[in-house]
Amino acid sequence: MLCTPPQPLHSSRRPLRAAPRCSNDAQPSPSTAAAGGIRRLVLSPEGRAKLDPRPDRDFYAFPRLVTHADDGFIVTLTGLYRERLRAGWDVLDLMSSWVSHLPPEVQFRRVVGHGLNAQELARNPRLDYFFVKDLNKDQQLELEGGTFDAVLCTVSVQYLQSPEKVFAEMFRVLKPGGVCIVSFSNRIFYEKAISAWRDGTAYSRVQLVTQYFQCVDGFTQPEVIRKLRSAGGSSPSSPLDAVMRLFGVAGSDPFYAVISYRNFKPM
Repeated sequence: MLCTPPQPLHSSRRPLRAAPRCSNDAQPSPSTAAAGGIRRLVLSPEGRAKLDPRPDRDFYAFPRLVTHADDGFIVTLTGLYRERLRAGWDVLDLMSSWVSHLPPEVQFRRVVGHGLNAQELARNPRLDYFFVKDLNKDQQLELEGGTFDAVLCTVSVQYLQSPEKVFAEMFRVLKPGGVCIVSFSNRIFYEKAISAWRDGTAYSRVQLVTQYFQCVDGFTQPEVIRKLRSAGGSSPSSPLDAVMRLFGVAGSDPFYAVISYRNFKPM
């Protein structure tokens, strides 16, 4: 679910016939940042590095029709979407795959998907249209500004090498008052995750995503949701969990989500 040069939008059922600024060597000035502009850089050049320098499109040349989190994580995520998203909304599922984990009973006006593998995206029944783009090569989204009620990014934020620019684009395409939900766990493609994520802790990763929102002028103060589960549903520090770890049985995937809204006025 990483984020092939820009391509036209595609329909998951049929082809679609028609359908700020930040750099690694320049620090944006907080005094000049407008709504949607980047106040500061979060990552150092070293923090953006990956162990595998090959283009992400090569890594995702073949479809992976698997989920990247366990059932407990998915149930929690779908429940969060059920609480925060509304029927009739326009939804952008960024860095998506063959499944979006949206509540099956909720009908949205449209769901636009983005990812790296067209075959995966074409299998996603919730997508009305999709496009393929490597966000580590080009962060600009070929989407009209202010047109989505929600932007979602699921278990993929750890692969972004220019997250400041991507989050600025998330802000741009959101309607005023629109919500952005970034969820993740502790699973990663190790060689493709950036150094700042790969070498971090659960706490530092939550702080990292929080800072991605905070570096873009106009996002509201991020809200953090954590749900830590262990094997058998016991608390992470329980004796049962300790026994399970002793025998090499891992607990359930932890759930983290960082949520922010596009403010109606710049903060």
